[in-house]
Amino acid sequence: MKIKDLKLNNTFTAELPADEKLTNAPRQVYKAMYSFVTPRMPSSPKLIIAAEEMAKTLEIEDVDGDDFLNIVTGREPLPNSAPYAMNYGGHQFGHWAGQLGDGRAINLAQVEVKNVSWTLQLKGAGATPYSRSADGLAVLRSSIREFLCSEAMHHLGIPTTRALSLSLTGDQVLRDMLYNGNPRYEPGAIVCRVAPSFIRFGSFELLSARQDIENLKKITDYTINYHYPHLGKPSKESYLAFYREVALKTADMIIDWQRVGFVHGVMNTDNLSILGQTIDYGPYGWVENFDPEWTPNTTDREHRRYRFGNQGSIALWNLTQLANALYPLIEDVLALEQILDEYRAYYIKNYYRMQLLKLGLEEIQKEEETFVKDLFDLLTITETDMTIFYRNLAAFDADKQSEMVHVLRKASYCSDEVFSENKMKWNSWLEAYATRLNLEGKNQEERVVNMNKINPKFVLRNYMAQLAIEEAENGKYELIHEFYKLLKNPYDEQKDNEKWFALRPNWALDKVGCSQLSCSS
Repeated sequence: MKIKDLKLNNTFTAELPADEKLTNAPRQVYKAMYSFVTPRMPSSPKLIIAAEEMAKTLEIEDVDGDDFLNIVTGREPLPNSAPYAMNYGGHQFGHWAGQLGDGRAINLAQVEVKNVSWTLQLKGAGATPYSRSADGLAVLRSSIREFLCSEAMHHLGIPTTRALSLSLTGDQVLRDMLYNGNPRYEPGAIVCRVAPSFIRFGSFELLSARQDIENLKKITDYTINYHYPHLGKPSKESYLAFYREVALKTADMIIDWQRVGFVHGVMNTDNLSILGQTIDYGPYGWVENFDPEWTPNTTDREHRRYRFGNQGSIALWNLTQLANALYPLIEDVLALEQILDEYRAYYIKNYYRMQLLKLGLEEIQKEEETFVKDLFDLLTITETDMTIFYRNLAAFDADKQSEMVHVLRKASYCSDEVFSENKMKWNSWLEAYATRLNLEGKNQEERVVNMNKINPKFVLRNYMAQLAIEEAENGKYELIHEFYKLLKNPYDEQKDNEKWFALRPNWALDKVGCSQLSCSS
């Protein structure tokens, strides 16, 4: 069908209170969960790429047509729709920030396809009441990163919002990329992204902080009714069950991030989905040389709050803030604390289970934490590429241990001197690993298959995204299409794409966009 023929199902705006004012002017919005807004008219929109799989899911067949382009760039609304921006708050870098809201996102509508509800949202389509002093626009640089990464994460098997399209607006946008007083004009762009819902932890936090308990109950009941309907009618029990499911879904999502080396970069409470999906791809990055302390976000460089190895703990902190927000509906501190304790136990158990599966192991031993920690220490000291290491480990043969050490050296960014100093430690760990494999009696052929299902060969390396950005800024979009295709099959060998299964090039080590990113749009 054509995009204009999508069936609307706007339950969010039909059932929840709207802002009475109808302008896009920035303001504090009370007693409302959204504001109706009008997207900014792009001067000369151009489609760069449409995600054909997401289009197929939505049964949209006219991605090459003018109607599609006009709708996914905000030039025309969907028939009978009323675009809106959502109102929410959040904790940013551990501090309550008050009202935040969709400052750079506009929801086109909710649509229903095969009894499944999807929200179509434009990122970069202009100012909303929640933009504060910003313009609500996005640049090509960040839009490419969002489009490619959200689709890459989906194909890695990680819960995420999806991308439908990436388009140029034809306008120039002024941005200070690193907030260092050097702004420049960049090409404007819009991503049309899709999710069952864009409700966040902060949606509940803002209402609770304002003691708007009536609307806190409304949005909680709405969320349960449409996204957790199996929990039943509103009650203390259903609210607790809802909170528990959110906590465990969040744990699963973070464990998946850790599994593939993804660092979100800005895990504020307004950037965590109530559905346990990865949301808001800003200053994210992929761990190349293994380092639990690494963060891609320049804003977080001093304290490294959102570093790779801390994401599970930050999720717990964020869930504590969600518990505080939901407390007025539950009024049972002990019950909420028990769920947080359950999160801790669930996360630790499943985190180590995931680490074992990455190694082709299954049986949990008493020394599990030490075994994994010793590996992490070696990977860190020898600056070993995380993706290459785990993928190559599948071919480990205990009778050819010296060959594995050679493979390890080729996957390391460190100097020959540093690697030589740690060679004995590597041999010792590999011997322990071989012993574990023998104890579990693993068939090597079966182990290779299983390990290659959990350890991707291809991820959206930071320098790859930057290469696509630099080409696109010169009017060339072939790499965007190439990476989109590559990352749809991240666990396959793809021998023709071997060049993307390689160490980060030296030029990318300190290059802005590869190792240094900011929240700038």
